[in-house]
Amino acid sequence: MAQLTGRHVLAIAVASFGVIIGVNLLLAVNAVSTFPGLEVENSYVASQTFDVERKAQEALGWNLAQAYDAGRGELRLTFTDAQGFAAPVKDLTVLVGRPTEATEDVTPTFAEVSGSFVAPVALAPASG
Repeated sequence: MAQLTGRHVLAIAVASFGVIIGVNLLLAVNAVSTFPGLEVENSYVASQTFDVERKAQEALGWNLAQAYDAGRGELRLTFTDAQGFAAPVKDLTVLVGRPTEATEDVTPTFAEVSGSFVAPVALAPASG
């Protein structure tokens, strides 16, 4: 039976801390590489108009119904006003993606079909 010496204890301690530091570095690199970045350049400036813009949006009384047909790979957005009629959408830009990763983000081109906006989008199932 081998004798436990100071060198053995030092090797065990260095190996243990090496594994811990290595795993932490790996997790940090993965977290930073998948972070999509800033949402706004200056959050304070963006917050100054947030309530006014939110109240203006709520005053419209619009509702959004969204549906995804996985078989057809089709995303459908239907905007209605307070009376339930099709809302007069003048411009529509949509970013489809995951909140924690930007690698699969897409900006589909929508076409208006019978009061709804339809775009071909291939959504991958959530990983995890």
